[in-house]
Amino acid sequence: MKTKTPYLLLAAGLFLVLAELKLPAAGGTAGTVEYATLRWSGRENTHLIRPDGTVEILGPKFSGIKRPDKVDDRSFYMNLAMNALAHEGYELAAMTPDDYVLKRPSHH
Repeated sequence: MKTKTPYLLLAAGLFLVLAELKLPAAGGTAGTVEYATLRWSGRENTHLIRPDGTVEILGPKFSGIKRPDKVDDRSFYMNLAMNALAHEGYELAAMTPDDYVLKRPSHH
């Protein structure tokens, strides 16, 4: 009986670890996430790198939108881009001075 006890404990521990890996955290979702990077390079060259690697230059999309006087270019246009991406299900994951990294549940 004593020789079976370590094996039973090992099996129980392994079961608990595997069960934890398969269950989402409380309030979380199962599955993976995908990331996109929004990079500020001036109004004309700001771009979005999508999870599949495609790059979307946002300058042409900004051209039809007039920025109000006395409003910072970067803040205004990055705000527009972030709100558009929020409609696609993205949320901010991290920031650097020039990049916003966004995430959303993977669609795979």
